[in-house]
Amino acid sequence: MITSRQNETLKLVRKLRERRWRDKLGLFVAEGEDLVDAARDAGIAPIELLVAGENVEPALLGEVSALRHPPRVLGIFGRDALPSGTRDRALALWHVGDPGNVGTLVRAADAFGAGVALSEGCADPTGPKALRASAGAIFRVPLLSFDDAPRPWVALVPRGARPLADIDLGAATFVLGAEREGLPDDVVARCDERATIPQAPSAESLNVAMAGTIALYEVARRRA
Repeated sequence: MITSRQNETLKLVRKLRERRWRDKLGLFVAEGEDLVDAARDAGIAPIELLVAGENVEPALLGEVSALRHPPRVLGIFGRDALPSGTRDRALALWHVGDPGNVGTLVRAADAFGAGVALSEGCADPTGPKALRASAGAIFRVPLLSFDDAPRPWVALVPRGARPLADIDLGAATFVLGAEREGLPDDVVARCDERATIPQAPSAESLNVAMAGTIALYEVARRRA
């Protein structure tokens, strides 16, 4: 039973709140029974598992938790245990910095059988907010680097391109830009096609997570 704040595992959990330590150590923390169960169902075992009242004092677990209401269970996982590889459809995220959007897009990819490719400058999908938004999908969805996303690439832009419904969508990667800036011209130029999701004239743009979800649904709808 862990009874000291100076315990090395608790010190590690505190460190892993910061992305620099997650990047350096290749580890991350998943809090709550839902996330830990999702990992278990995916065949991914924690490196360390802390359970309040069983192997750690509940108050100490609460102190290291990033959640407002501390969970009963907390697991430390290795990034190298997460799914890898490619699928015939994917979302490629360019500088999507909001962790809630990144986690929601991972969840959407899970729902529609897609992978997720991430550029530098994206929020960490293994950070606390992104993990919660993914609802456990992080343990099922292949992650890869932006440049490794499978072709063809379809840039999703707010306006000025062919409607998404008019594009022949088979295997494809939808490329989505940062929340405010969108996709830079040089990234759009690297894409094989551009598409727009039609909106009301008064609308400015769709949230990036909504746009990615709609695009994946369109592919799934055609295949149904």
